[in-house]
Amino acid sequence: MALLEDVKSGDITSQATIPDDSVSRAIIKTKQAGVICGVDIALHVFFEIDPTLSVITAICDGQIVDSGVVIMTVEGKTRSILMAERTVLNFLSRLSGIATETRTYVDMIKGTIACICDTRKTIPGWRKLDKYAVAIGGGTNHRIGLWDAILIKENHINAAGSVSKALEKAKQFAARAAFIQIEITDIQQLEEALPLEPDMVLLDNMSIDTIIKAVEMCKKNNYNILIEASGNVNIENVRGIAMTGVDRISVGAITHSAKNFDFTLLIE
Repeated sequence: MALLEDVKSGDITSQATIPDDSVSRAIIKTKQAGVICGVDIALHVFFEIDPTLSVITAICDGQIVDSGVVIMTVEGKTRSILMAERTVLNFLSRLSGIATETRTYVDMIKGTIACICDTRKTIPGWRKLDKYAVAIGGGTNHRIGLWDAILIKENHINAAGSVSKALEKAKQFAARAAFIQIEITDIQQLEEALPLEPDMVLLDNMSIDTIIKAVEMCKKNNYNILIEASGNVNIENVRGIAMTGVDRISVGAITHSAKNFDFTLLIE
């Protein structure tokens, strides 16, 4: 789809200005430091455009690089290189941007037991790619979608009638779900949820003091429940949240607000 929307019937600019037999060598170079992601996808795009292209990769997904590093060299028909250019850079830029943003959060919570998790706040059609980039950046993937795990949120609770009623109904679907998690907004809801032992609780938009109290409640009663914090998490407050003793911190910003990584493709 990416190539269809960009190339469609052909690159008429290159057709108009570049001879069909023109051959070139081009490099893709970083213009900032960060975590690289999307190399294999870039290769696929080049070869989808022109299987005769010769592509040499110098960097693998997950490697941390400085600015000015050549990650890929491509040789072949000039028209083919330019036809693939924008789609290749779009994939590399978004995925490396997510991986780099994720790594920034992961580094901020080093020394704690917490991990950084993604959310479903992804670009439509990019869910698997965005989550792949999170994993490359050192993050942990949450549920893929609505189909693989149960996450009971405020609207589910309101529709079911209460926290306990929602959890009791969810338990009947346990065999179909990777886990059962419930969103908790206050200590009273947590007290209601804990005896029903969901696999995870999601502490939503709680203050640091309230999170600490919630963690103490879970540990005090020896509940084998993972504790996740979420809501308005940013790079300034993420370490403070991690220091409360939560197991997981979900961060929507690593996918919905990550800045594109800056690359350039240059014909030499």
